[in-house]
Amino acid sequence: MTTSIFQFGQRRPEYGVPVLNERTVRAAAGILFFFAFIAFMNAWLIGNYQPTRVFVLVFLADFTLRLFVNPRYAPSLIIGQWVVRKQQAEYVGAPQKRFAWAIGFVLALAMLYLMVIHQVIGPINMIVCSICLLLLFFEAAFGICVGCKVYNAFNKEGAQLCPGGSCALAPEQRPRTSLAQIIILMLFFVLLGTVWQSVYRTGTPRLIPVAQAVNAAPAPALDPAEQERCKVPEFAKALGHEEKWKLHNNCR
Repeated sequence: MTTSIFQFGQRRPEYGVPVLNERTVRAAAGILFFFAFIAFMNAWLIGNYQPTRVFVLVFLADFTLRLFVNPRYAPSLIIGQWVVRKQQAEYVGAPQKRFAWAIGFVLALAMLYLMVIHQVIGPINMIVCSICLLLLFFEAAFGICVGCKVYNAFNKEGAQLCPGGSCALAPEQRPRTSLAQIIILMLFFVLLGTVWQSVYRTGTPRLIPVAQAVNAAPAPALDPAEQERCKVPEFAKALGHEEKWKLHNNCR
C-alpha cells in the first residue's frame, strides 16, 4: 500500500484501481447526515438558518479536503475511521466516489453562494438541502451511492469494486421479494393508514393561555412598507408554507 499527502484513495497491490474503505465512508456520511438533519429542522420548524449556514461551511471544507487534498484528512472521515476502527475494512473503488463527492461539492458551493454570502431564503434552499440529506441518507443507511450510479452513465468502463459486490452481482443472484413479504408489507401500510386516520380524526386542541385569551390586545397596525415586505409569495401559498414563510421572515 502506498500513501502520500495529495492522493485520492489508497493504492493496494491486490486492486487495479485506488480504493477507499466503504465502512469509513458510510460512517462519515452518517455523521454528516446527523448534523445536516439538525440544521435542516432548525430552519424548517423555527426559522433559524444560522445552524444551516455553519453546516454549509463545515460541509464545504470537509469536501474540499476530500477532493483536492486527501480523503484521509477530511474531518468526517477521520472520525468515521475511528468509529469503525475495530471492523474489517471493505474496499471499494475510489474513482466513482470522487465523482459522487464532486456532486456534493457543487451543491455545497451553491448553498455557500445562496445562504452564506447572499442570505437567500426560499424554496431553492430547501430543495438543495433535501437533495443533500437524501444522498447522505442513502449512503449511510443502505450503502447506496447515488452519485456512483450516475458515474456509470459518463464512464464507459463503469464503476469497479462496488459496495457488497453489486457491480459484479448477476440479476439472478439478487434476493427477490416473496409474495408473503409483499402481503405483509401491504397489511402494514393499511394498518398504518387506519391508525393515522384514527389519531387525526380526533383533532389536535390548540392551547391558548387564559391571560392571552381574556386580555388579548389588538395587534398594532403595520406601515405599508412592512405590509408589502410581509406579503406571502404565491410559491409559499402553493406549498402550504404560508405560516412558516411568515415565521422565517419575522412577519406576524
